[in-house]
Amino acid sequence: MGRPLVLTTLETAEAMRILAGGGTRNPLVAAVALGSGLVLLTVGIAWAILGYMTQSALAASPTPSVAPGGDPRSSGQGPGLVGDPLMAVGLMLAIGLGAMLATLAYVRLTGGRRT
Repeated sequence: MGRPLVLTTLETAEAMRILAGGGTRNPLVAAVALGSGLVLLTVGIAWAILGYMTQSALAASPTPSVAPGGDPRSSGQGPGLVGDPLMAVGLMLAIGLGAMLATLAYVRLTGGRRT
């Protein structure tokens, strides 16, 4: 069946003590962690069910309105790409180049390739 067969004449408590390495702390911590995990899982599921049952859908108003503070997508530039896409691409390339240089420096400092 893929499991080892353990045959013993020890009592259950004594066998558990031997399997636990002589201490009772590890099995106790494992039991407390398992119990608290099950309790937290039950609380989370109950909370999700209660939240699902008591929520109500709110619709937008039928009249158009301007968001307070202006357009939240950008700083007054209006709809479209937010920020500066060329700056984002440049930063991404700089991060990649920096990672490559750091890797090369690490390889050189630690002895490089070994044959």
